[in-house]
Amino acid sequence: MQRRHFHATLLGLGAAATLPAAFAQAQDGLREGTDYRRLNKPAPVDTGPGQVEVLEFFAYSCIHCFRFEPLMTAWMRKLPKEIVVRRVPVGFNAAFEPMQRLYFTLEAMGRLGDLHEKAFKAVHEERERFNSLDAVAAWAAKQGLDRQAFTQTYQSFGVSGKVKRALQLQDAYEVEATPSLGIAGRFIVPGQAARTLVVADALIARVRQA
Repeated sequence: MQRRHFHATLLGLGAAATLPAAFAQAQDGLREGTDYRRLNKPAPVDTGPGQVEVLEFFAYSCIHCFRFEPLMTAWMRKLPKEIVVRRVPVGFNAAFEPMQRLYFTLEAMGRLGDLHEKAFKAVHEERERFNSLDAVAAWAAKQGLDRQAFTQTYQSFGVSGKVKRALQLQDAYEVEATPSLGIAGRFIVPGQAARTLVVADALIARVRQA
């Protein structure tokens, strides 16, 4: 698990829950402060009416993210279309940026489907170090991508904008560690085990009922 060190005090759990929230917590068995944390200020969401957004905050260098990924992928396959899942590569410091750009470059080139898992395996099984453009471009070329096209996309305004947006989202969700799940702009759930997805299901149900 990779953690972020904040220079400011994290927003706490705040005042006691309202009666409806407390009732919902009793009904679904979740423990606020343990299973999940409620955001004091809602985070932005990018979904339409009737949809619930779920964000997976991760880093390719995080071993817990690597282990959590098969669980997350299997869970995503079973979700109804109203649940919109997006992955968000974190940037706790400058060393994370090449990995963020790798993710968004693969996305822009339409290669996440076959290379997202391979990128994890490259780091944790093949000991690749995604710490620079040269390193990630060399790896991408070995996967059959055109190196020049990859580099141009990696350095593009589009990818830069997505990196900036990812940083804004991780701040809005007060992400402390990876993996974590952001639910509907209202909750953050620490990840890495099957229990995480049980909690996510319960929170999604709560949001939809509201």
